[in-house]
Amino acid sequence: MFRKIALILLLTTLLLATERRYPCSNCAVWNTPQKGFRIFGNTWYVGTHGLSAVLVTSDAGHVLIDAALPESAPLIEANIRALGFRVEDVKLIVNSHAHFDHAGAIAELQQRSGARVAASPWTAAVMKAGAVPRDDPQFGIIDPIPAVARVKILKDGQTLSVGPIQMTARFTPGHTPGGTTWTWRSCENGRCLNLVYADSLSAVSKDGYRYTKRKENPHGEDFERSFAFLESTPCDILVTPHPESSGLWTRLAQRETQPDAMVDSNACKVLAQNLRGQLQKRLAKERAGTPGRR
Repeated sequence: MFRKIALILLLTTLLLATERRYPCSNCAVWNTPQKGFRIFGNTWYVGTHGLSAVLVTSDAGHVLIDAALPESAPLIEANIRALGFRVEDVKLIVNSHAHFDHAGAIAELQQRSGARVAASPWTAAVMKAGAVPRDDPQFGIIDPIPAVARVKILKDGQTLSVGPIQMTARFTPGHTPGGTTWTWRSCENGRCLNLVYADSLSAVSKDGYRYTKRKENPHGEDFERSFAFLESTPCDILVTPHPESSGLWTRLAQRETQPDAMVDSNACKVLAQNLRGQLQKRLAKERAGTPGRR
């Protein structure tokens, strides 16, 4: 029976990989398996090596943040089970932004767990439609995600609860109009810290897209509001959808000799400053007449 299930999962993965409308040169690397591990307290890393997925646990149920690629569902579920938890106990799934590399497996994991899914209004519409909308800067160069059946629409600043877990949604648009950063507190040995799962805020687009054109990009001013939020929010441990953006693997390696290597109260500020600098370079290129993908 186990071999039959494994074969079905493998065939499903291969089918999903061959159905891509647009090439994805990074997908194989992004989907490299990664052993799950504790980040801090009741917060665990359950994603692949290239794409983050975070599980926040409690006796009353768990919360999953992000779900990587469509073919990542078996890897995420395997990590959850290897850490001693059950995917069936995931009660809530939330998302940073609705691109195929961060929301691709949400529909599958919702089916496997029975969890409710919650998202910003723009993201919820994308999830329900299973299509990339025209106001996404990457419209026309990325695949849509598998449609999600039931999605609760969130308000900015809304807090969702699963037992003692309280997750707060803070809208941080820019990379997409519906981008969302998640904040919560985790405790370990009587010490409680502020954790932040900061959405991507890089100005990545299709060729020729101009962030300097208000008509084309009505959300252009959102970047600065999102940067300002990251600079001001309490942030002891930072995790990002692409783990290398927050130096996760470096910090994990350092933790072998420095137990507090995951903790950096300046990490969100530094991230915002770096991303602001990247955006300014992009805008300068556009004004000089050389817009591009980055």
